[in-house]
Amino acid sequence: MSELSKKQTLKSRFSPKRIAMLAMFIALAYALSFFSFPIFPATPYFKLDFSNIFIFLSSLLFGPVEGVIVCIIKEILCVTNSSSGGVGEIANAIMTSSFILIPSIVHRIKPDIKALIVSLVPACLVGTACALVTNRFIIFPMYMGDGAEAVFWDVIWFAVAFNLIKTASISLITCVIFKRTNSLINKFKI
Repeated sequence: MSELSKKQTLKSRFSPKRIAMLAMFIALAYALSFFSFPIFPATPYFKLDFSNIFIFLSSLLFGPVEGVIVCIIKEILCVTNSSSGGVGEIANAIMTSSFILIPSIVHRIKPDIKALIVSLVPACLVGTACALVTNRFIIFPMYMGDGAEAVFWDVIWFAVAFNLIKTASISLITCVIFKRTNSLINKFKI
């Protein structure tokens, strides 16, 4: 690819309209991150929020790179009101990015709702696996110190169930919203 065509691709990829749309998705994801709730009384620190819907949606509408950018910027914004000093946000960015990559890449290759739905199964499994790894090696050691490993193994099945519920619910809601949002984006040729 020539240098000129690379620049033109970057210009179209990050046009003012697209940047404005990505900023809107960042703002929506950030706003929604304030509304979280635990789903298992035994593990109240596993809190479900639906901010990843807008990250996932942006990755489907604009591409995997844009989805990861939205994710990272949203997590940077979340650091400003974080109790984890940014460690939780780094872990969340790793998990969310791993979760959105498979469906967004599949959707780029084959923009078909059936292919998207099929790609959600491995996406949920990969997202859950990454969440377990980040919980075990980043989050739990930060909050629980020397006893982190024992606590993690005590609650592993809650962690698995929580992350499967989280990724599955985000997948379902995103698929419901996606078709309408996609037609709106295409209408404005963004």
